[in-house]
Amino acid sequence: MNRRSFLQNTALTFGVLSLANQNLLSGLFEDPWKIKMLTDNLGIFIERGGTIGFLLSKSGIVVVDSQFPEQSKHLMDELKKRILSAGQPGEAVFQLLINTHHHGDHTAGNISFKGIVANVLAHENSLINQIAAAQKNKSEDKQLYPDLTYNYTWGRNIDKEKIRMHYFGAAHTNGDSFVQFENANIVHCGDLVFNRRHPFVDRPGGANMKNWIDVLNIGINKFDSNTTYIFGHAGTGYEVTGKADDLRAFQDYLGNVLKFTEGEIKAGKTKEEVLKTTLIPGSEEWKTDGILRPLEAAYDELTSK
Repeated sequence: MNRRSFLQNTALTFGVLSLANQNLLSGLFEDPWKIKMLTDNLGIFIERGGTIGFLLSKSGIVVVDSQFPEQSKHLMDELKKRILSAGQPGEAVFQLLINTHHHGDHTAGNISFKGIVANVLAHENSLINQIAAAQKNKSEDKQLYPDLTYNYTWGRNIDKEKIRMHYFGAAHTNGDSFVQFENANIVHCGDLVFNRRHPFVDRPGGANMKNWIDVLNIGINKFDSNTTYIFGHAGTGYEVTGKADDLRAFQDYLGNVLKFTEGEIKAGKTKEEVLKTTLIPGSEEWKTDGILRPLEAAYDELTSK
């Protein structure tokens, strides 16, 4: 290779390496979370744990679920920046933190709001479950419990938005709420919906798969055909927001898990044999890991007396 070609190739190599290093560095410093606005003032935060919803208002910020302490701090910092950039006071308070249910990937971040948020709200059974779980795990010092609870419905108007809470019975747990932003026509489902992802079914926490189907049906009929739903979790390649058809698909999935499991039980299959299943007939879109969780819950529910 002559000197000219060597210099050209060397320059090209260093250029490619420099570009690669820039891409690497940008990846290293890229925020680990994602925020997506669904309206001008209502959005979702995704990082680690159940999907967080939030409402920005002059009267204070409303947050639905809190993931984990590190993630909730990322959320709080980001929301404060957005309040400032919108010309609202930097001391804008967090007015309300809502927990859709008690699981740690939705409530462990509550502690970051201690002394900052005016109120924490959840269904009364969610509070009971959160306390029980914390006592069992000896993590009571890491909790910020709801100070407001409700049984069937709850509502508060914040600026132009009407927030409504709905409890329709035992499902994923015995304390799951639909959180409705009435004017925006957006409903946060928490873990009442796993979009194309196998769900965790918390039987010790009061879950009931048969009733879960009914709860979703009540929700579909309660809200309208244009409602946008926020889901607690989604499978790879699927969104954490969707429409009523996604709720119906998850209803069908739950029904298919129960139908398949019941058929296997009637055929004399043992629990161990049922748990070898790798795909739910009729719900082949659910391909993620975790199929043992709904199968085991369905088997226990169908064989319990």
